[in-house]
Amino acid sequence: MSTEHNADGSGGSRIDRRTILAGTAAAMAASLTAVTTRAAQATEDPYADPPKPGLPRTDVQLEARHAALVIIDPQIDFLSPKGVAWGVVGESVTQHGTVRNIGRLLFAAKQVGVPVAVSPHYYYPYDHRWQFGGPLEVLMHSIHMFDRTSPLSLGGFEGSGADFMPEYKPYLLDGQTIIASPHKVYGPESNDLALQLRKRGVQQVVLAGMSANLCVESHLRELTEQGFEVAVVRDATAAAKVPEGDGYLAAIINFRYIADALWTTDEAVRRLTRAQ
Repeated sequence: MSTEHNADGSGGSRIDRRTILAGTAAAMAASLTAVTTRAAQATEDPYADPPKPGLPRTDVQLEARHAALVIIDPQIDFLSPKGVAWGVVGESVTQHGTVRNIGRLLFAAKQVGVPVAVSPHYYYPYDHRWQFGGPLEVLMHSIHMFDRTSPLSLGGFEGSGADFMPEYKPYLLDGQTIIASPHKVYGPESNDLALQLRKRGVQQVVLAGMSANLCVESHLRELTEQGFEVAVVRDATAAAKVPEGDGYLAAIINFRYIADALWTTDEAVRRLTRAQ
C-alpha cells in the first residue's frame, strides 16, 4: 500500500494498482488450481466417493437368517463378449471386474448358506408385439436381447444370450437358488421376487448384477419401497456408455442417495462370511 498526499496537502492512503492486480492474479490462480484439482480427481476416478460427503452414512448389519444375495440379469447378453449388449456395456463390465465379482459373491453366499435369488430378464415372441416403450426397451426388442422361444420351452435356450453365464451355473442351477419369474422392463414389480424373498423370511438384500442404472437401480428402488434393507455391491455391476451418458456414473450417484449401504465386493464377501 502506498501513501500519497491529496491536493489540499492532507495525507491519505489508497491501494496501489499493482497490489490490486497482484491480489486479483492470486485469486485467479487459486481458483484455477481448485478447478484443475477437481478435474484431475475426476480424471483419476470419476466414480470415487466425495472426500467430504454431504449425506449421513448408513449401513446394513447383515443377519444370516434374514439376508439374501439377489443377482439381477446374470446373463450372456449383458456379461459376455458374445452378448448383443457387449458393445455398449463391455468397457464398464471389464473396468469393474463385474463378471468375476458376481462369481465371488455367489461363492461366498453358497459357502455360508445365505439364500441366493436371481431376477432374470426374458422376452418371448408375444412381448415383441408391445405398442410402445422407452428408448432402451425399443433397443432391447430390436436387437433381440434376452429372447426365448416360449415360457414353456427351453428350445434354443442353452448358450443363447438369455442363458446364464456358464461360470455361474453351478451356483444357480443347484436346486437351491430362487429363480424368480422374469421381470419385463427394469424393476421387479412384474415378477415374484419380493414374494419369494418374503416367504423365505428375508429382510435384507445384498444386490448386484446388471445393469447398474436400469434394472439394478429399479430393483433397489422397489425393494426399498417394499421395506427391505438393501446393500448394493458397487463393483459387481456395470452399465452402458453411450453418447447420452455413462450409465454407471448415473447409477453410482443414485446408489449413494438411496441404498442403505454401498459396498465393494471385498466388503460384501467379508460381511456375508461373517454374518451371524
